Amino acid sequence: MKKYKYIKEGDANLSPFDTDVSKELTDDETIEGYLNYILEQGDEADLKRALGHIAKAKGMTTVAKEVGTTREGLYKSFDGQTKVQLDTFMKLIKSFGLTIRFAKA
Repeated sequence: MKKYKYIKEGDANLSPFDTDVSKELTDDETIEGYLNYILEQGDEADLKRALGHIAKAKGMTTVAKEVGTTREGLYKSFDGQTKVQLDTFMKLIKSFGLTIRFAKA
């Protein structure tokens, strides 16, 4: 698995947490690296924002259909004010073609 290619050690000018990087998420390997980076370095708000970036990269309408919601409902999930339910989170991960694995820290 490759590390998120747009994040470099000591690169203080790039913030994956605040920047919409959806246009950079062009392949599954980059998406996987980006999401893993956010999980390691970010918090809950960063994760929601990252899921929104990935959904935008994959196509909001397509992802919304796969998750079983509307496009507007999906956008609302990432607005920072709405709590994403665990079942929605799992459907999002599955729609991205990813799985969750746990490892000893």
